[in-house]
Amino acid sequence: MRPERVRELCLRLPGAWEDFPFGPETSVFKVRAGSGVARMFALSALAATPLSISLKCEPALAVALRAAHPEITGAWHLNKTHWNGVALDGELDEATVADLIEDSWDLVVAGLPRRDREMLAWRERVDG
Repeated sequence: MRPERVRELCLRLPGAWEDFPFGPETSVFKVRAGSGVARMFALSALAATPLSISLKCEPALAVALRAAHPEITGAWHLNKTHWNGVALDGELDEATVADLIEDSWDLVVAGLPRRDREMLAWRERVDG
């Protein structure tokens, strides 16, 4: 996967923007709405080789994903209970990576104030 595509997948989500709080080499993708609350949902050194991205994940799902996909591990320098590191070396198809990015965004938005969730037109998922 190319870095430009990773950026595009992150920025296509409502309220998403790119920030560089750790320096110009690390893209931090955050989501925010009207209240100004901004939370990180993805982190990547887009110029790095090999390319990878850190994404938020529900703890039980994180364990299952790591067991099923060797390219998914605990995220480096982040809480490994809640963050996965995903190698973007081509082993995972783009649709899967896009789903993981959206799931991360979804988890972060679920924790925003109700007014912000409404501004982002977020709807809670009901799995069944």
